[in-house]
Amino acid sequence: MKPAHGQSALPILLLATLTCSCSKAPDSQRPGNPGNAAARAVRVAVVETQPMERVVLATGSLLAQEQATLSIKVPGRLHTVAVDLGSVVKKGDLLAQVDPKDYELRVKQSAAALAQARAALGLPLDGTSDTVEIEKTSLVKEAQAVLNEAARKRERLVELSKTGIAAPSELDTAVAGHLVALNKYEAALDEARTRLAALAQRRAELAIADKQFEDTSLRAPFDGAIQQRVAGLGEFLPAGTPVVTLVRTDPLRLRVEVTEREAAGVRAGQPVRLRVEGETNAVRGVLARVSPAIVEQSRMLIAEADVPNDGSLRPGLFVRAEIVTRERDAGLAIPASALIVFAGIEKVVLARDGKAAERTVITGRRGPVWIEIVSGLKAGEVVVIDPGNLRTGQPISVLDVPAPQTSSRSLESSGP
Repeated sequence: MKPAHGQSALPILLLATLTCSCSKAPDSQRPGNPGNAAARAVRVAVVETQPMERVVLATGSLLAQEQATLSIKVPGRLHTVAVDLGSVVKKGDLLAQVDPKDYELRVKQSAAALAQARAALGLPLDGTSDTVEIEKTSLVKEAQAVLNEAARKRERLVELSKTGIAAPSELDTAVAGHLVALNKYEAALDEARTRLAALAQRRAELAIADKQFEDTSLRAPFDGAIQQRVAGLGEFLPAGTPVVTLVRTDPLRLRVEVTEREAAGVRAGQPVRLRVEGETNAVRGVLARVSPAIVEQSRMLIAEADVPNDGSLRPGLFVRAEIVTRERDAGLAIPASALIVFAGIEKVVLARDGKAAERTVITGRRGPVWIEIVSGLKAGEVVVIDPGNLRTGQPISVLDVPAPQTSSRSLESSGP
């Protein structure tokens, strides 16, 4: 019985010895420790200072550069409509016209009255010059001749009355005749002036008739396209009734609202990039107009830019715009592929002494291949590109360490 008991105690003693030896192994040799893994080959990049664009983000809408609701100035029945929805027109093109017959007759009537007024002053029936010397009109010349004859007759009788040949009554008659002739001469001058004024009135009436005849036609005041047609053919239109709405779509007017906090850096002349829903390419423009005051109700600054349009943009589109306030603003940048985002936390992995080291960062502006680091890194530090699941303390083998250098390229920002 004793040998059996001694044989069973030996395995128990060996098991206890192995357990104690395992519990005393160093931490670096325990399974699952990053230090036990083989060094992972990684690519790295140096945190650099480079020029970036400083932009202000804003939202707004595209508006027509010009928009006008056009109407015919004179009443009449709509005789012609030459355009419809979407029609493209040039400045001066005929859009619509009311029946011009009545206004054409008024032009002829006014022209006849003008010719009559010219004839009354001894002018040719046709002509553009209405300059007249009143003293040379037939009416005044006739009165002048009568006055001269009365003056000579009075002078003769004055001389004859001195010698007693002419009776006093004859002299009185001559003096009275001279006075009457003088009054008729003054009346002739007044009549000539009245006829001259009537001529000016007839000339103005003809100009009004011509203008009304011209106003029977509605013409485009600028290049554009028809947005809306509101009157139908054959409809009688009182003066001022809207007929069509015309818009100019090239260039378009971009109107955005900038927050009060960022309004101080916005100036006319700054470049603007905008994107619309469904379009991948950015459209560029220039900030042309900035409001001098903040809107009190919304605490926003209104700014406008002129945007060239090749026909792909339409008024009314909602846009997101970037106003470039500074084109070369220095900042720390890393490759976009070096950033890790998990649960809203942004991190990078540094390469330090052959091991990975995680660090939380705060990012700012972003470009096509780079990201600005606002805090968490310093210039010259080395970050791992495409770190994947690297963890702090894991051995790494750097394939190539690029020399830090400041980029002189002006990079396009897509906003913070």
